[in-house]
Amino acid sequence: MTNPWAGEVEVVLDGVAHRAKLTLGALAELEAELQTETLVDLVERFEASRFSAADVLALIVAGLRGGGWEGSAADLVRAEIRGGPVEAARLAAQLLARAFAPPER
Repeated sequence: MTNPWAGEVEVVLDGVAHRAKLTLGALAELEAELQTETLVDLVERFEASRFSAADVLALIVAGLRGGGWEGSAADLVRAEIRGGPVEAARLAAQLLARAFAPPER
């Protein structure tokens, strides 16, 4: 369903698989939501394991919206993410990594 080479990650909400991807528009929404100076600050927080639940939520929402989902943060708060909070954090980190990794040749 998802293409990791295109930066996509699968997020299962309430038993339904969704494609998530940090597009340029999704990244702009993410910056505005987190009010960070740069996305590098967010990447550094994840690399140092200093991220917050709000960071994870914002990343998952931005990725889902980049994948075509029309929900909001309020919708995600009420949804069951397969794997729980630990899986959500792993998926958020994976979204960041795939968005900024150079393409494999």
